[in-house]
Amino acid sequence: MIEAVLWGAVAAVPLFVGAVLALLRTWPPKWLGIVLGFGAGALMASIAFELWEEGLQLAGPIPLVAGVAVGALCYYAADRIVERRASATQGSAGGPLAVGALLDGIPEQLVLGIGLATGEGVSVALIIAIVVSNLPESIGSAADLLDSGMKRSRVLSLWGGVAVVCALATIAGYALADAVSAEFSAGASGFAAGALLVMLVDSMVPDAQSKAKELTGLATVLGFALAAGLSFVA
Repeated sequence: MIEAVLWGAVAAVPLFVGAVLALLRTWPPKWLGIVLGFGAGALMASIAFELWEEGLQLAGPIPLVAGVAVGALCYYAADRIVERRASATQGSAGGPLAVGALLDGIPEQLVLGIGLATGEGVSVALIIAIVVSNLPESIGSAADLLDSGMKRSRVLSLWGGVAVVCALATIAGYALADAVSAEFSAGASGFAAGALLVMLVDSMVPDAQSKAKELTGLATVLGFALAAGLSFVA
């Protein structure tokens, strides 16, 4: 259990650290767009080389694809709720990015906890890849939320809450490992992938493009290349 607490915290803390970095300095729009683009590329690699491949290996395509569909629908519904509540804030993308981090982080770290309980261990490269994707995501969201007028204390509380919930998901996965099937784990990986894909297309990439313009594609490829390379490190 101690191992699950440790690795759950290591994977989740970058979400809060990114929010702190956004508060410590004002990021120029172009820099923020580059950070968001880099994070988007890292998340694409995470979907392709971690969530999808792991789901296929666990239980095949059926529970994985079902999880993708459910994750996509859940993010879409949650995003509509966030947009309605934030309609007076000039359409900040920060809220949707936070929702995406939560819907991705919970099943992703749930699977991490299950893997720890079953003796699979943790790849250092996997943890680095999580940091590479989570840090830019939270920096971008926190900066957008601050620009939309949200108080600094609320931004920190929001991302602190997201980090705590994601870390607790690792502990829950560890505790429930004996009670869940491989199909459930594959579905959880698919859920995270589906939520991330909708978030990337609807919020993160468009926001990066509006800020960094022609540099967005280059930053995205660099983020993808780094995270994809890490996923193949033993």
